[in-house]
Amino acid sequence: MTWDWSAVGDFMPLFRDGLLVTLKALALGSLISFALGLVWALLMRAPTRWVRWPVGAVTEFVRNTPLLVQLFFLFYVLPEWNITFSALTTGVAAIGLHYSTYTMQVYRAGIEGVPAGQWEAATALNLPLRRTWTAVILPQAIRRVVPALGNYVISMLKDTPMLMAITVLEMLGEARLYSQEHFQFTEPLTVIGLAFILISCPASFLLRALERRLVR
Repeated sequence: MTWDWSAVGDFMPLFRDGLLVTLKALALGSLISFALGLVWALLMRAPTRWVRWPVGAVTEFVRNTPLLVQLFFLFYVLPEWNITFSALTTGVAAIGLHYSTYTMQVYRAGIEGVPAGQWEAATALNLPLRRTWTAVILPQAIRRVVPALGNYVISMLKDTPMLMAITVLEMLGEARLYSQEHFQFTEPLTVIGLAFILISCPASFLLRALERRLVR
């Protein structure tokens, strides 16, 4: 086996396109998972079980079915119901929805970790419920869970290659396409592996530093 630097040069334009798609899917999927996860967590604290039970059932179903199955369902089944989105939009929605069920648990742990005295102080000050959540509870809860949320961002990054299954040409999709056309697999796949390492390793170090800073 010989290393062909010309193949690396030929692949780089495709790699840049795939990298942009990967980062776009990661950023948008993360935003959806963070926002929707917080919504799920708040709904699970609703005083009525008629809200908690449906939310719990939906999130358990999503969390316990594979992301790949959800991608196929959204991409191939929804159009039969006249609901059609682009492949990238479908992939972003699937990743965001899937991981929102995990970030929900992170938020719940953060909220439950807020000392009871904070709730009592808000009640003693006669703060409205909305003010209690936005000014007292959520700032403390989110501060506690930022490192855990960051870990899920890294997990989402490693799951973006699944978007290739619904025709999204992210990094691995571009590498696969190039390899099939040129019958060269070592160079593009090595570049993709290094790219994931160069993105996820610094992110892990930053998360550890952030965690140390937040727990002070």
